[in-house]
Amino acid sequence: MKLILSYIFTPLFHFYFGMVLVVFHPIQVIAHRTMGDKARKRVVEWLNLCLVSGMYIMGCRIRFKGLDNLPEGRPVIIASNHQSMYDIPAVVHGFRQYYPKFISKIELGKNLPSISYNLKHGKSALIDRKNGAQSVKEIFKLGRLIQANNYAACIFPEGTRSKNGNVKKFMTAGINTLLRAAPDALIIPFVIDGHSTLIKKGMFPMQFGTPITYTALAPIEPKGRDVEELAEEIRSLIKAELGQN
Repeated sequence: MKLILSYIFTPLFHFYFGMVLVVFHPIQVIAHRTMGDKARKRVVEWLNLCLVSGMYIMGCRIRFKGLDNLPEGRPVIIASNHQSMYDIPAVVHGFRQYYPKFISKIELGKNLPSISYNLKHGKSALIDRKNGAQSVKEIFKLGRLIQANNYAACIFPEGTRSKNGNVKKFMTAGINTLLRAAPDALIIPFVIDGHSTLIKKGMFPMQFGTPITYTALAPIEPKGRDVEELAEEIRSLIKAELGQN
């Protein structure tokens, strides 16, 4: 029965997801141009709430954990495992009080309704993976931004998505650059569980009835820590939450 439901509801989910992006794009642009960035931010929050809620079309059971007692008055680095493109709305929605920014490949800054506009005008770091100097410069600029405003920067230290959900080795360069630029930042490990199962057969059919959990673990104070040891600790905590050895 779940397989039949998967085939029925997957096209509906994709249609909904695409329409949300298309409909919210002009709303975001108009809000930004007429009322400024604060209004644009509110539109983005509603956009991502709608995207997360769209998972219910696929019969997903969604839970957010650990977000009730987030620290205040300091910038935050969200270090998350990476399972799918659906990770982004969960981060934006869950950490909306921090106005989260992302480290994203530069290609996503073009031609994607709602997404590209938000990345550019939300001052995320758009990096060219073939240009190390440009990448470091953009990430450092993002770090300065969150330091000055107590915002959040989200980084996926695996670099690319894990196809099977197993957490890959963490790369430390991005974390190190953010910490140099934002020395007051706390690190919050964020665990995404279920997206890899949702798309284990690809984008069609997606798996109906997948339980999905988003968990913010206890903040980590990075001051005085070796970045390699820090990255391995974050990775170990995320793996433990996922039940991976």
